Amino acid sequence: MIPPNPPFATQTLPYGEAAIAAAAALIVAGQPVAIASETVYGLAADATDSAAVAAIYAAKGRPSFNPLIVHVLDLAAAEAIAEFDSVARALAEAFWPGPLTLVLPVRADAGIAAAVTAGLPTIALRVPAHRAMRALIAASGKPLAAPSANASGAISPTQAAHVVSSLDGRIALVVDDGATEAGLESTIVATAGGLHVLRPGPITTEALSPFSFPGEGRGPGGEQPASGRAHDTDPPSTGPRPSPGKEKGETPAITAPGQLESHYAPSKPLRLNATTAAPDEYLIGFGTIPGAVTLSPSGNLAEAATNLFAALHAADASPSARIAIAPIPSEGIGAAINDRLRRAAHSG
Repeated sequence: MIPPNPPFATQTLPYGEAAIAAAAALIVAGQPVAIASETVYGLAADATDSAAVAAIYAAKGRPSFNPLIVHVLDLAAAEAIAEFDSVARALAEAFWPGPLTLVLPVRADAGIAAAVTAGLPTIALRVPAHRAMRALIAASGKPLAAPSANASGAISPTQAAHVVSSLDGRIALVVDDGATEAGLESTIVATAGGLHVLRPGPITTEALSPFSFPGEGRGPGGEQPASGRAHDTDPPSTGPRPSPGKEKGETPAITAPGQLESHYAPSKPLRLNATTAAPDEYLIGFGTIPGAVTLSPSGNLAEAATNLFAALHAADASPSARIAIAPIPSEGIGAAINDRLRRAAHSG
């Protein structure tokens, strides 16, 4: 349960100069603000202000060992915060601005609040492409720590209404710029010792593979290499995707956001790889499998990614006791969709 905070009268403003000015004023005052990005809605606060970062964790009920992504305007701003190797710089030049997060050694003089990195020697950095997030960074003049704008572990928000349903009364402002484009959180990669995918996302392993090099294997915590060969066998349809560093009986090592085994979860049980619905289930379809809603009637994986969290929100709000979802192919962005679904279905 999220711990109680002094209540806010949460306001929603449409994107525009007035909304960005209001949001920037709150950022400068040390308060978090929900704002659209190209991935999901983020809960942004000044990454250099320890109290502001603590307010993010409090509003979300987020565990303090789970680090945050810092958003900046350009590569130069990122290089002032983290140490870039040649692979990281090449990735930044290829995919920034956009939905790629780089986990890199944090500079000693970065000026970032300690809670952002959760005690790790690395920091997660992204240069967003979305006009609203970029406008807020520019107007506030601050690097913005911004996880998804929802209660920790719950379904990520791709619309302003999703934010309000999760955080109403816990934050002061939501800047509404419509539904997000990608619909999934950013791809997270680390480059130390080779290119390793810590969380799959809109930038696929196929797109990243030209930046890897021969002989690379799994990352130090067992992360997925950029070749896309994540595991020898597919995980069970109702189980979690194995966490980095997880051995039987051990606590998973968290090296980046989005690695908790139970995450992105609806309040109802979720059954994966369903071809039909039980009487008490709300079926989310895909391709030739129809449902109460469908991620993509044509079987388009990019469309499915965009619609995934909105469909889960609709299913969670329905009268049905349980949720079922059709099989999703694992190629391309399908790997990221299945990563989110496995974590959403994990109950342990």
